[in-house]
Amino acid sequence: MKTIIKVYLLILTMGLVEFGANAQEDSITFSLLEAQQFAMENSYVLHNTSQDIELARKKVWETITVGLPQVTGGANYNMFLNLPVSLLPGEIFGGEPGTYIPVKFGQDYNSDFGLNVTQLIFDGSYIVGVGSSQLYLDLSKQAHEKVEIDIRDAVAQAYYMVLIGERYKIVMEESLLNAQNLFAETKIYFDNGFREEQDVSQVKIILKNAENEILKADREISIAKIVLKYAMGYNLENDIKLSGVLENYLLPLVGRENSFQFDFNNHIDYRLAQSNFQFNEKLLKLEKVTYLPSISAFYNYNKAAYGNSANLFKSDWYPSSLIGFQVSMQLFNSGQKRSRVQQASIELDKAETEQKLAGITLQKDYLTAQAEMESAIERFENDRENRDLAKGILDKTKIKFINGISSSTELSQLETQYINSFQALVNSTLQLLQADLKLKKAVGAL
Repeated sequence: MKTIIKVYLLILTMGLVEFGANAQEDSITFSLLEAQQFAMENSYVLHNTSQDIELARKKVWETITVGLPQVTGGANYNMFLNLPVSLLPGEIFGGEPGTYIPVKFGQDYNSDFGLNVTQLIFDGSYIVGVGSSQLYLDLSKQAHEKVEIDIRDAVAQAYYMVLIGERYKIVMEESLLNAQNLFAETKIYFDNGFREEQDVSQVKIILKNAENEILKADREISIAKIVLKYAMGYNLENDIKLSGVLENYLLPLVGRENSFQFDFNNHIDYRLAQSNFQFNEKLLKLEKVTYLPSISAFYNYNKAAYGNSANLFKSDWYPSSLIGFQVSMQLFNSGQKRSRVQQASIELDKAETEQKLAGITLQKDYLTAQAEMESAIERFENDRENRDLAKGILDKTKIKFINGISSSTELSQLETQYINSFQALVNSTLQLLQADLKLKKAVGAL
């Protein structure tokens, strides 16, 4: 049960907290699937990754709009405090050669307004950029899917810990009841002179140990429920009940009924690596197309007025308009573009290697998870058999003790042996369930 703390820390690092759960009822009963679905709808992390997807959609449209018509407008109103002076040769006005006459051109007030329309005709960066923005959207969706898988895994682990804790408490309550009956019988024998005081004390120790185990089980169930509610996004102040039965999860595993088809191409981690490779492909193309020219068309319309009066609305307005094409292309940049292309090519090579590594790693994880699953099943079966043997030995020894054949010390040792064997079974049960989750995660079935 110490694993509870480790899983709790795991969930803390994931930041799975309640979202919108204040209106929940005081107590709700959940199956495992219902608990996982509840988490899908109430996790802060999933809320934010959903917002990331929406942001990516907006980014796609932002990129597309770059290639759509762009319209800008502007207006100016100017008042000269001092008109600019120009010097004209004096001989123009009959003066001496070499002399200049200051002349002011223009009027004290002028104003203009206009409209400018531009349309991108061709730009390689724009074409590649639109495709890259769609890949960015796909990456956001895949990141959201991966978080969903991690949350389902965390909820399942916490759910299992609650079930195991409740089962452990039931067994310890049975042990406590047996210890109480045994203590009562031993006390009667002692009062009638058929038992020593040491026997009474020894059985009382067994009784107290059983009480301590129940208190311990209560604390661990309480912690496990807090972890579960935290993972689900459930109100921590409200009680929670589970409808799952532990055997329903264990029997298919022990019977080896679960079978999975492994295909790393369908695994989220491989698809993320694949998308990252495609994204770097786009980046390389983006750097290469910068060698191509950019072509755009434009239309400009403008009206201007001039006068010595501040009120130019009474003046004549002179229109002007212009249409044209613009081609721009960088001819020399001292090898900067070439360097950027080379960097993008290196990043693409790294992404390709990471994709291959992801496939090999997933195969390794699958084979490892399979081996761990087999080991977990074998250990569970052995611990279950040991528990049954310890229980049988303990029951027989209790009969012998009641009949005065066995000592209280031996009984106490066998009681401890039984508790230890059951605790070992609890740990192997949790490890078996965790191995199943790991295997499902390895094949992308979680």
